[in-house]
Amino acid sequence: MTDFFTGRRALITGAASGIGAACTQWLDARGIGELVLIDIDEAGMAALPLSCQAQRIAGDVADPALWERIEGQLSGLDHAVINAGVADGGPLAEIEFTEWRRILSINLDGAFLGLRTALRLVKRQGSGSVVLTSSVVGVKPTPMSGAYATSKAGVAHLARIAAAEHLADGIRINAIAPGRVDTPIWTKTTQFEQMVTDLGSREAALKAVGEQVGGGNHAFTTADEIAGQIGFLLSDAAANITGTVLVSDGGYSL
Repeated sequence: MTDFFTGRRALITGAASGIGAACTQWLDARGIGELVLIDIDEAGMAALPLSCQAQRIAGDVADPALWERIEGQLSGLDHAVINAGVADGGPLAEIEFTEWRRILSINLDGAFLGLRTALRLVKRQGSGSVVLTSSVVGVKPTPMSGAYATSKAGVAHLARIAAAEHLADGIRINAIAPGRVDTPIWTKTTQFEQMVTDLGSREAALKAVGEQVGGGNHAFTTADEIAGQIGFLLSDAAANITGTVLVSDGGYSL
């Protein structure tokens, strides 16, 4: 896939860490012409070592004004990775409404706003591809994940609807639904931090989570592995794939 991205422009949200940062590095290594990186963490974006041309835009993906500004600045896009998100867990009966709204705002409202802008810009360019980051808990009902799982189920369906709407435009839209990935979106949740405290170390907590999802080498995967799968969906090698939610979960949903 080294030739697919030459001279092209890609937008990535949540680019400062985790899957977003891994996608940034993956595309840079494969000759992308320009990256448009978006994250609230300006310092994290600045720290990414890149060889390609890059615009780093700090802002909240749930802010419509951010997307109006980006749409006005760009002439077009070839690819987009709509990835920014936050997570936390707990019983539905105990979730505060402010926390529910925080997660839904970033994960679902932010995905909608980013996707809407990306579709307009890709259509300007003529054709292209978009991948949205969902989650396996948006596919499989999982206790203690209410707000996050609901937002990610919405993201998966958003991708399918967009794909159906843009068949005639030559724009492919897919989603990926990872299981447990060693990224800050999971390892900085209160649930995981409590596991670290209870079990005595981060490594023990990662092992315990891996056992929850079936064990084996792929129970708790890396951001780099997910980035490669997203890169495939973005690339011309996936030219016949649209409206798909790729589950990459080490077997958790089986």
